[in-house]
Amino acid sequence: MYAYITKRLLMSIFTLWLVATLTFTLMFMVPGGPFLAEKAPSAATLEALNQKYGLDQPKIVQYKNYMVKLVQGDMGVSIKQRGRTVSSIISTGFKVSARVGGLGILLAILVGIPLGSIAALNRGKWIDNVIVVFSTAGIAVPSFVVSTLLMLIFSVKLDLLPTYGLTSWKHYIMPVIALSLYPSSYISRLMRTSMLEVLGQDYMRTARAKGLSQFVMLFKHALRNAILPVVTYLGPLLAYTLTGSFVVEKIFTIPGLGSEFISSIINRDYTMIMGTTIFLAALIIIMNLLVDIAYKIVDPRIQFK
Repeated sequence: MYAYITKRLLMSIFTLWLVATLTFTLMFMVPGGPFLAEKAPSAATLEALNQKYGLDQPKIVQYKNYMVKLVQGDMGVSIKQRGRTVSSIISTGFKVSARVGGLGILLAILVGIPLGSIAALNRGKWIDNVIVVFSTAGIAVPSFVVSTLLMLIFSVKLDLLPTYGLTSWKHYIMPVIALSLYPSSYISRLMRTSMLEVLGQDYMRTARAKGLSQFVMLFKHALRNAILPVVTYLGPLLAYTLTGSFVVEKIFTIPGLGSEFISSIINRDYTMIMGTTIFLAALIIIMNLLVDIAYKIVDPRIQFK
């Protein structure tokens, strides 16, 4: 197992380097720049700004300088947010996104796994059909539509919940629901399919022949094997959700990492684009590695090679 983890870590380092290189290359291929606003600065001002941030140097030199600083843990300073480092901006935004995203994932797990299990146990019955319709709608409807409907119902019509910010517990309700609807629907579909496959195995038929209750069969025998596809899905889901849903954060005016990522692209803030992209890639890689390790915990029969 230790050899497998070491191999994965080396592959992760290579993947991060590849992501950083591709992002750096594509970033400078996009027309425009960080200092070209509606009112363009003078040539002298533009030259001074480019010299200050090292943008007047050849691209290969800029790439080398950035990678050397990145290895040392320095992501540089934001070009647009004067006086703030990229690391501090990511840290501040990630804390906000992690609170909202963590609650969304927790709600998705608490809703999706039971719904998928109930649907599998009641295959072909009306409750199964209702859950399938719910999960299909949850997957099909985009998050910005869900967010708009929630705001229309609970804020405009009923005047129960606030529409922006995170100053109280009420502010979390609509963003968390909007973030959790898609993953909970997807998890319920995964769980239903996996549970149906497990329920048809020989050891489950043996458990029924022994007269075990459905509760014992489900939680002691079936759930542990059926949950593996959900564990696979949770890896990238955790990374994407914890770094912030761009659309949901924008709609509810949440100062998370998602809004920072969008702003960096719009403003051509090169150091922020690099920092947020590398951070997201690193988080996805770490989560996938943790998922592989979780496989071993959930199912000891799995062997790493």
